[in-house]
Amino acid sequence: MIETERLILRRWRAADRAPFASLNASAEVCAFLPKQLTREESDALADRIELHFEERGFGLFAVERKDKSAFIGFTGLSVPRFEAPFMPAVEIGWRLDHAQWGQGFATEAARGALAHGFGQLGLEEIVSFTVPMNIRSRAVMEKIGMHHDPANDFDHPMLEPGDPLRRHVLYRIKREELA
Repeated sequence: MIETERLILRRWRAADRAPFASLNASAEVCAFLPKQLTREESDALADRIELHFEERGFGLFAVERKDKSAFIGFTGLSVPRFEAPFMPAVEIGWRLDHAQWGQGFATEAARGALAHGFGQLGLEEIVSFTVPMNIRSRAVMEKIGMHHDPANDFDHPMLEPGDPLRRHVLYRIKREELA
């Protein structure tokens, strides 16, 4: 478990699945993802997240607001399931409920996850990636100290050629850069 000023990053509970499914069905939340998820697909994603924790000892934490004891999404670290020029790598990612946007929760949670990755896990580098037009996520990447080099941008191998979401920007941060 990781605590920040306003958030708790923790392992998942059965009660998180319904709000997670709602989040994954949101057009706003999924605007830069390949598709919105059904409840079954969302539950399968939650299962993969738990399996990642079991196999690797780290993963995407459920994020809970301290003031409301409410699940608001996920933030954490994972190993991407595809091959790319920057692999092997550990990725930091987040997905928060649309109602929670604009309050600094993604940045706060991501800072906690970075500190965990570089501290407790001893990682040397962490990456993150998204589509170029996902300005909100790119802003979080920059706020947590990540750097973008256009030479590292890539076509996501799990998306078909011609898919408008295929091109991705890659951000990186090394342990010694963590402020």
